[in-house]
Amino acid sequence: MTEPRHFDLHYGGRWQKPLSAERMDVRSPATGALLATVPVAGPADVEAAAQAAQDAFDGGWARMDALDRARPLRALADLLRARMGELAELESAVTGRPIREMRAQMGRIPEWIEYFAAIAIGLEAESNHVKGGFVTMTAYEPHGVCALLTPWNHPVLILVKKLAAALAAGNCVLVKPSELAPVSPLVLADWAIEAGLPPGTINVVTGAGATGALTCDAAPVRRIDLTGGTRTGRIVAARAGERLIPCTLELGGKTPVLVFADAALDEAVAGAAFAAFVAAGQTCVSASRFLVQRPIYDEFCDRLAAKADAIRLGDPADPATDMGPVISAGARARCLDFIEKAKAAGSRLIAGGTPPDLPAPFDAGHYLRPTIFADVAPDSHLFQEEAFGPVISITPFETEEEGLRLANDSAFALGAAVWTRDVARAHRLTRSIRAGVLWVNDHHKNDPRSIWGGFDASGWGKENGWDALRSYLRKRSIVIRTASQYDDWFAGKGRYG
Repeated sequence: MTEPRHFDLHYGGRWQKPLSAERMDVRSPATGALLATVPVAGPADVEAAAQAAQDAFDGGWARMDALDRARPLRALADLLRARMGELAELESAVTGRPIREMRAQMGRIPEWIEYFAAIAIGLEAESNHVKGGFVTMTAYEPHGVCALLTPWNHPVLILVKKLAAALAAGNCVLVKPSELAPVSPLVLADWAIEAGLPPGTINVVTGAGATGALTCDAAPVRRIDLTGGTRTGRIVAARAGERLIPCTLELGGKTPVLVFADAALDEAVAGAAFAAFVAAGQTCVSASRFLVQRPIYDEFCDRLAAKADAIRLGDPADPATDMGPVISAGARARCLDFIEKAKAAGSRLIAGGTPPDLPAPFDAGHYLRPTIFADVAPDSHLFQEEAFGPVISITPFETEEEGLRLANDSAFALGAAVWTRDVARAHRLTRSIRAGVLWVNDHHKNDPRSIWGGFDASGWGKENGWDALRSYLRKRSIVIRTASQYDDWFAGKGRYG
């Protein structure tokens, strides 16, 4: 994106001039440079896009056999794989994440489309002979138009996780991406038409919170899927509840990582740095609370601090860059506020804590050095609240029971990790830690076959796997009389129920 590009909306299979005149800027978090402008979709825009989705649903996408739906989905996966480099550069420019990260992530994205296109073919219903001479059958059907509200930190990955399941099930989608990273969802919608998906299967409207509210309230929408903050999740859940439509919510997190004294320390430190600082700590399962057993506590702190100080910040387009900026000035200000509160609470700063000294134009970006506080009290702001940036805490513990108690001391319950060479301990803890996604001796790893989702303040519902596919379907019961005799209740013949 060497020159700013001015996008329209994309719905009904083509670029559409917005009916609203308002537009918003998309700026590089690394330099502040203008990358693009997109429309702020108003009520008429959202209504038109939602109707395009409904028309596509009614026009045959839902009635297609899963084998036939799979063909254009596989073609889209092939197209994304062929354009992986272009997509990675686009994602890196808009999010500020290093190109090396984005190339690795984009390389996995086609797998989600291929997976759901495949398993939808194998979805089987059931039938039973029941007493009284009846056969009962179940049947699956798609909901219709599904609203997908996606975040800025993984604009394409999280969108594809949702739309692959939704489309494979026979739904059509109305997408409202984050106002901070709306470009790649628009591009993907255009590429989907090129791959052969029918017009209206993927429709994208851009804007901020008001556009998101319009998307959730659009009359054709029969299901909502949000990845975002917990506050937004409560609002969306209330809207879905008012409309009596289902929703999936993947919300905030405060991921604990327990490191036991028997862990392989080289592996644990390398894994900790990756877990904490990949994507500049801006993922819902970023490791933000390290709980380290006392015998290795000091060495772990020293080695992780040295690892953090060696992380290279700079131009996201440079393959040598390890970590980019946070997404916005507001995000950096929030991280700096966490840092000041941690200092005031008496936590010990052992790495980072300030913006880096970078040359122009990156001195205008939203950079922050990887920051680590040790000796963080469990009742402190940093321990309890989500910074959503490269600011982490380390807290010592003595026994397994104390470590478990500290790990569960949070309103969030999305991700967690355990580093230990004790197999029995690993099994005990993964059954006891309150989290929906857990890793043992690793972090962040994901696959379309592995369910993903949390509990409590981290939301509800699952992405990935059969659970996700079935969540995009409604299940019905069909009862057929096979007995030759019939009931005549009011003539005194037959049975009730």
